[in-house]
Amino acid sequence: MIILFYTTTVRSLSVCDLARPLGERFSLAGESGQLVDLAELQVFLTVAKEGSFSRAAERLYRTQPAISLAIRKLEDSLGQPLFVRGARPVRLTDAGTLLRDYAERLINLRDEVKKGLTELEGLRRGELSLGVNESSIHALLPALAKFRELHPGVQVRVHRMFSRDIPHEVLNYRLDLGAVSYVPRDPQLQATEILKDELTLVVPPKHPVAKKKEVDVADLAQENFIAHIVESPFRRRVIELFARHRAALNMPIEMPTIESIKRFVQMGMGVAIVPRMCVQWEIEHGWMKEVKVRQLNIPRHVYLVSRRGARLPHAAAELMRILRGE
Repeated sequence: MIILFYTTTVRSLSVCDLARPLGERFSLAGESGQLVDLAELQVFLTVAKEGSFSRAAERLYRTQPAISLAIRKLEDSLGQPLFVRGARPVRLTDAGTLLRDYAERLINLRDEVKKGLTELEGLRRGELSLGVNESSIHALLPALAKFRELHPGVQVRVHRMFSRDIPHEVLNYRLDLGAVSYVPRDPQLQATEILKDELTLVVPPKHPVAKKKEVDVADLAQENFIAHIVESPFRRRVIELFARHRAALNMPIEMPTIESIKRFVQMGMGVAIVPRMCVQWEIEHGWMKEVKVRQLNIPRHVYLVSRRGARLPHAAAELMRILRGE
């Protein structure tokens, strides 16, 4: 089934350390040199997320005194207060904010190791977690269909999010892979090109422009464009293109999604410039007409983002293999 979902210095941890049960301990070099365990970090993260010791106790099915004791032990181990006492809701100190970032990485990394060990069974089980925006998902659909056919036991989770947030989620082990239309600058990430695409003009099948094989930008000055309301480099390049050719770009309707833009075009409400991969199905079935614009040459590349130098989980590596056509 595929599910869509709209400092303190840490010493190096071995795989064996991370794969131990939740209560097993690892070394975290704090002021006191005491050991901190993952269970205490999980309690800390839950209190920080819930903003309340009592709600954290309910969430973890423990008593409030047990939660308070775990936080006290953690603070004693690190030699730093983690919460502002007396604040309602609970607020993190600077040390608590710093620990939260590292604790999330450690918990996510522990889950990553557990998942990796499960996947050694030959992809009969496991999970594949992907981050996409509404356009980049189209680049993955054929490969995901083949992946599901080959490995029906693997749970595939596709998380929709802003493109700018995807690299950070990959880096922090919340996602196995992310699909974006740019190369992230972070040197800890690597980007593999999986698709070359371009922006294209689509019009209703009975629109006067639909009869033409090719038009100039100036020919579109009287058209009503259904535009995407979200700012992006591609939207800016289209606006700049029309400005360069001194052609009016009328955008009386701005929609929140590409799907809503496509529906409005099909209803005869206007025309649109969108990524071709997002309208290929509609073009092939005659629900929209693609018309070439002579001056429109805006390529789009879709990249799969992963952690540089890190071994891909088996499911992610298998999806990458399928995308490469191997």
